[in-house]
Amino acid sequence: MAPVTVLRTGAALRASARPPSKDELGEIPWLEALTEQERQRALDALVVNEVQVGELICRIGRPATYWFGLLDGLLKMSNDDSQGAVITFTGVAPGGWFGEGTVLKREQYRYNIQALRKSRVAGLPVDNFHWLLDHSIGFNRFVMNQLNERLGQFIAAREIDRISSPDLRVARNLAALFHPLLSPNVGGILRITQQELAYLVGLSRQRVNEALTTLSVKGWIRVEYGGLRVLDLQALRGGEL
Repeated sequence: MAPVTVLRTGAALRASARPPSKDELGEIPWLEALTEQERQRALDALVVNEVQVGELICRIGRPATYWFGLLDGLLKMSNDDSQGAVITFTGVAPGGWFGEGTVLKREQYRYNIQALRKSRVAGLPVDNFHWLLDHSIGFNRFVMNQLNERLGQFIAAREIDRISSPDLRVARNLAALFHPLLSPNVGGILRITQQELAYLVGLSRQRVNEALTTLSVKGWIRVEYGGLRVLDLQALRGGEL
């Protein structure tokens, strides 16, 4: 019998948090926008946690206590599965920080954020987030850009929902995961399996495999061991098949 994995949430996850390493600090893009005083304030508050497959970083109905960023791994943002079929709103790739709208308003989460694989997640407490908003022009610009790009991302997601071609659905979802501002640490290759991509796109793994073959033949991507390399990001965003 396979061992049972205990999935932690809330207080259990916070209890296992640790300070970020020097290398991990280099993976947090907005630190570069801070002054020395602002940066030290952030460094004193930042924490990192190792999250297992299936664990929830954010849960619907829970108050926002941290602003989160993904250092390594893969996450998905989705609705409450108790209300029917799960709808995935977006994926979160390495370098992506998320939930700033909820943190800004100090609201409860209206979505779940779940780990699709073992991941490293950084967190900045809500009070420190608001302190930086009150004192840092550079931080404000970063958050403003985040909100602007996030709005564009969700408008694009609504358009993707209307696309009948599975191949184009896969293409547009891949383009979102390679967003240079929302996922700055992905680079040219994304470590993702076909099953993980299927969870994000809402298609079967077999249909995703067919779509990836089509996109490879078009020269838009190249499937490599353990991941995908983008060859033509603009085509993924707006090309026709």
